[in-house]
Amino acid sequence: MSDQKKANQNKINIELDESVADGIYSNLAILNHSVSEFVIDFVSIMPGVPKSKVKSRIILTPQHAKRLLKALNENVTRFEQAHGEIKDYEQPPIPMSFGPTGEA
Repeated sequence: MSDQKKANQNKINIELDESVADGIYSNLAILNHSVSEFVIDFVSIMPGVPKSKVKSRIILTPQHAKRLLKALNENVTRFEQAHGEIKDYEQPPIPMSFGPTGEA
């Protein structure tokens, strides 16, 4: 089999819908996990607004969560090499209530 044919077999065609391409702003991520999955809820909270909603939820297997962690770490490292250290400012704890908690 030719190298070109092998390369074509390893490609994944990914489509990006226009509504998804716009993205969703988030300034808070809430992570939970069970033995079988990691759940990341993305929230946009605004000062002076007492209630916020989860804007997006991503559910990952533990293996994919670890790959995401590695990819984020690599990208943050490259970003800081190009643009300088990202400052991590201390934030006061945000009181949150999501109703009952449990594991799936």
